[in-house]
Amino acid sequence: MSTTTNEIIEKLKSITLLEAAELVSQIEETFGVDASAPVAGGFLAAPMESAASQKEAVEEKTTFDIILEDVPSDKRIPVLKVIRNLTSLDLKEAKESITSLPKAIKQGISKEEAETAKQQLEEAGAKVKIA
Repeated sequence: MSTTTNEIIEKLKSITLLEAAELVSQIEETFGVDASAPVAGGFLAAPMESAASQKEAVEEKTTFDIILEDVPSDKRIPVLKVIRNLTSLDLKEAKESITSLPKAIKQGISKEEAETAKQQLEEAGAKVKIA
């Protein structure tokens, strides 16, 4: 969150219930919304988002996780070899990682590294997703 957002949240934490009700009324008037009206998914949405909130929504993700979703029983050994090459897990830890699926194999890695790891695991027979 931006510094401005954090400041606003801190100020909201300190206002009274009456002040919060007045704030909601002012927001409804200013933006032409009804805070009591249900919106898809139960969230309130202003008719026009600010440029700052749109920018935050568009920001690209920079770190990724490799999630191992499934390993066919006949592909366990090749997948174990790839897992051991990608990580610092010993054989026992690698075996444990494919028994309780889905399981994050690598976390916080670059997009390129995630794509490479996914390709290697899929070639070995695993079902993988990047999150």
